[in-house]
Amino acid sequence: MKLDPFYLIVDSAEWIARLVPLGVKLVQLRIKDSDEATLRAEMRAAKAICAANGCALVINDHWRLAIEEGAAWVHLGQEDLADADRDAIRRAGLKLGLSSHDHAELEVALAAEPDYVALGPIYPTILKEMKWAPQGVKRLGEWKRRIGTLPLVAIGGLRPERLAGVFDNGADSAAVVTDITLNPDPEARVREWIAATARWR
Repeated sequence: MKLDPFYLIVDSAEWIARLVPLGVKLVQLRIKDSDEATLRAEMRAAKAICAANGCALVINDHWRLAIEEGAAWVHLGQEDLADADRDAIRRAGLKLGLSSHDHAELEVALAAEPDYVALGPIYPTILKEMKWAPQGVKRLGEWKRRIGTLPLVAIGGLRPERLAGVFDNGADSAAVVTDITLNPDPEARVREWIAATARWR
């Protein structure tokens, strides 16, 4: 399986409606705190937009709702993985992405037989407070040697000018959040990312 090298992560269907039609082919809907009705509405809207634009939609965390809403992908952090019904996720046919931040978490992730593994933060990030120091691009090489052909997603502090180091060290996809959503011109930045990742596509 091959992932698109540009992996956009946003927190609303509004962002998806705004950015996916620009040519995004892989996006994660990451909503942390919301009621079920809102989550379902956001998932349905995001799913429709992605279907119309040939974009793969990944739902973060909410695996039960992802199953019920007919999602194709779910991404789980380590704490969410511990509480998730992996058999139910597989029976529903969802592909599974998992986060990892250190060697112990990588082994937990691999035991769950995911469809991709993410490593981060590669560089310092302002997205959330992390107990892990930045991993650096060399750690990507370690992870890739361990996971083999399984796709590897890099996340944390990524910018277009850092892509060569990320991909040269084994990443298959670069996940991006604040470099897009906090940019004064998110649309232009998305176009820049799509162009910057073209040679790995």
